[in-house]
Amino acid sequence: MTPRAERDLSVTASAHPDRGLRALFRIDARPSIRRSLVLWLVLPLALLVPATAILFYQLALAPALDSLDHSLDGTALAIERLVKTGPDGSVQMTVSRELDYALRADRFDVVHWVLQAPDGHVAAGDPELARLGGPPAPVDWRFTDATWEDDPVRVAMHSWICVPAAPGRAAGRCEARVSETLNKRRSVAKHVSAAAASAMLVEALVLAMMGWLAIARSLRPMVRLSTDIEQRSPEHLGAVDQPDIPREVAPLVTALNGLFARVVAASAAEKAFIADAAHQLRTPLTALRTETELALLESHPPQTEALLRRLHLATTRSARLANQLLSQARAEHVRHNSAMERFDLKQIAVEAAEEWVARSVDAGVDLGFELESARVEGHGFLLREMLANLLDNAINYAGAGARITIRTGPSPDAPGCARLEVEDNGPGIPPAERERAFERFQRGNAGGPGSGLGLSIVRDIASHHGARAELLDGEGGIGLRVRVTFAPLDVAARAPRAGRA
Repeated sequence: MTPRAERDLSVTASAHPDRGLRALFRIDARPSIRRSLVLWLVLPLALLVPATAILFYQLALAPALDSLDHSLDGTALAIERLVKTGPDGSVQMTVSRELDYALRADRFDVVHWVLQAPDGHVAAGDPELARLGGPPAPVDWRFTDATWEDDPVRVAMHSWICVPAAPGRAAGRCEARVSETLNKRRSVAKHVSAAAASAMLVEALVLAMMGWLAIARSLRPMVRLSTDIEQRSPEHLGAVDQPDIPREVAPLVTALNGLFARVVAASAAEKAFIADAAHQLRTPLTALRTETELALLESHPPQTEALLRRLHLATTRSARLANQLLSQARAEHVRHNSAMERFDLKQIAVEAAEEWVARSVDAGVDLGFELESARVEGHGFLLREMLANLLDNAINYAGAGARITIRTGPSPDAPGCARLEVEDNGPGIPPAERERAFERFQRGNAGGPGSGLGLSIVRDIASHHGARAELLDGEGGIGLRVRVTFAPLDVAARAPRAGRA
């Protein structure tokens, strides 16, 4: 310390003794979180840690020892199940060497057992054990500590009526006793002691962690904000409303809300454009498809046959694409503007039968139904649209002469869940390409007339209902089976299967 510093310190100390002392020992007079933690946490912790360790030891050891007693319960109950009573009231128990070994089996302790008949004689087991724990008592369960050949043991005693009352004969009670040495109990006590010591160490470290806890508490609103934003989807971009956001973060929240509003507006405009475009295209495409059908039916030069068929196929595909885009727009509206209700997948399939049986006949396809009641919660329009896309895909890709089956009912792989299946014996989709087939505009079978939207719409609708859509092999490994598995409901009605249409 320089002479001038010593002089200044001496002057300060003479004028303000407390201030000079604080300066000498570098004590800051401002409030200190560190000092508060020392005063309010460390000192009480010196008393709290040992008290908590003792309490932890007692609370943890008691249920652990109870569980070991329950293991003795099981052996005693097993003995009860093996006892047979003769017509004359005699008690019998046949014990083979293997059964005796099973009753005594234990990795850590030596186990003994005995069965006492109502008259007090030993019917089976170790007679010496009958002398431990006192005489039989008319109590269902008793536990006691005793000594067997200078080794402390725990004894479980189970009494029950084994000889029912009869004319001229009172009911008799048998008693099964099972004992084991205390090796497991000592090991449990040792481990509980180690756990209590570890708890003491953890509590001792609490003081150092309180600073980090204070920081985490201050940042908790930011964590909630990030979680809220992370869990949002493009369909749910409402304004962030968290009143406990710190004022320093409020401008960021305001900017995010503005961004979300602009994204929602742009998404709505895009969906409206797709819906309007699909609606406007549907009428002329339908008319064009009708004209190509008429052109194919009327007489025409043979060299134009292939051209007309390609044109008809292209217009059919374009019309289907427009209808799917329009249905997807309607599905978005239904999804956000109506509540879910309970429906029976069987009834939805029955309602679709009239339309799709006629279409399958026109396409040369055998359409069958194997329906059981399967109740789900969802939107009726979306469920019907999902089934329509599954059937349209199957008819388009399976080809003439194929066999298509609609199934509803309980899921065979997920108990309590409902399923909807559409199976065909067409060319199917190779396993390596099945996941990709769920992507938009991806056609699992390029030879079909589809647009590549059907399975994508199916997965979107299934996801909205909390269901799982998957592509599986058809029966015998032939064809394709599309299965949609729905989450279980509390009540699931079951109905008998219907035959094929």
